[in-house]
Amino acid sequence: MKLIIFDFDGTLGDTRGNIVTTMRMTLKKLGYPEASEDAIAATIGVPLEAGFDQLLPGLSPTEAATCAATYRAIFEQNRKIMIPNLFPHVKETLVTLYERGYVLTVASSRLSASLKGFLQDMGIAPYISYVLGADNVDKAKPDPEPVLKTLREMGYSAADTLVVGDMPVDILMGSRAGALTCAVTYGNASRSALAAAGATYIIEDFAELLTLL
Repeated sequence: MKLIIFDFDGTLGDTRGNIVTTMRMTLKKLGYPEASEDAIAATIGVPLEAGFDQLLPGLSPTEAATCAATYRAIFEQNRKIMIPNLFPHVKETLVTLYERGYVLTVASSRLSASLKGFLQDMGIAPYISYVLGADNVDKAKPDPEPVLKTLREMGYSAADTLVVGDMPVDILMGSRAGALTCAVTYGNASRSALAAAGATYIIEDFAELLTLL
């Protein structure tokens, strides 16, 4: 393998607290019912509009778009006071992979501007060769488009590629593109859900990546 495509939320960055808090503030501001942490966490990894559809069945496209816009505005404010951390061993492992010659990229359902801001703030932007956000594709995870577009942009084939993520949508995205996949269990999905999605590898610590490559 030569190319590694990482999810961000729940894989590199521990943003669960930011997401849950912002989602609850959004629901409250717009007058919708409260949602449990588990229900909100289950929406991580999909585009915002789809996440709100999941939490609030029956939303119109206009209502979902309003929810997403409100969420993004609140998230930007929260980001200034709620700075998330990288998960354990993420930076050290990325540095080692980079030094070994692997090409590292990120494909996320987060908008690219927010994604690039986090990568910069967390000090890992220098190791990431390509960043793809939800606004850079027509079809989101679990569709393979984010992986296929990355392959085209970077000049690699699926046979050269490992996709790493914490949610079933990440695993499905990778496998549907023909790539190998690695699921991390410390994020927002259970081991059983990740296994059911067909992950090639399942690891409990990010540093275990070094033993797979």
